[in-house]
Amino acid sequence: MPVFVDAAKNTALTALVGLGAYASLHSAYSATGTNELTGGSPAYARQAIAWDAASGGVVSLTGTESFNVPAGATVAWLGLWSAVTTGTFYGMIPNGGFAPKPFVGATSDTLTAPGHGLSNGQRVVVLAAGSTLPTGLTEGTIYWVISVSGDAFSLSTTQGGSAVDLTAAGSGIVQRIAPEAYELQGTFEVSDINITAAA
Repeated sequence: MPVFVDAAKNTALTALVGLGAYASLHSAYSATGTNELTGGSPAYARQAIAWDAASGGVVSLTGTESFNVPAGATVAWLGLWSAVTTGTFYGMIPNGGFAPKPFVGATSDTLTAPGHGLSNGQRVVVLAAGSTLPTGLTEGTIYWVISVSGDAFSLSTTQGGSAVDLTAAGSGIVQRIAPEAYELQGTFEVSDINITAAA
């Protein structure tokens, strides 16, 4: 597998964010861009976004973007699109701006991610990121962290519950997520999106 220098990473990131010129809000994970918020007064709509110049293999959102959020909605994911309506969907980012960490998982129901910084009771998602997730975990599902011990931890489908049964080893990315529930009509602001080229 090639190892790319920052110049190559920056070029790839610049091309990627040039395509994803609009951001959306979603209540749940989707590989196709579904679960996007709708409704409200004033009405929810995608927002045009701009990016700083890529540097060091990282590109960051320029400024702050505001979205109208309808009452009863939950903001869990941000999507990237080519257009303000319909368009091409390019992917999702968990709400919260947390750094992703690579992990490996074993049939002992334990994941290992050096320097993960996670604590029991935090919510996370796992993403395949080109790998095969351990059997028992589902991409985009929200899990709770349990049994943290050094670089090792387990995941549960309920807060404080038992560990997910991993029946085959695998690897991927683990990332914290902070879903925000809106009882009333409100405003969601995003200013901290960073995309990192991993290889």
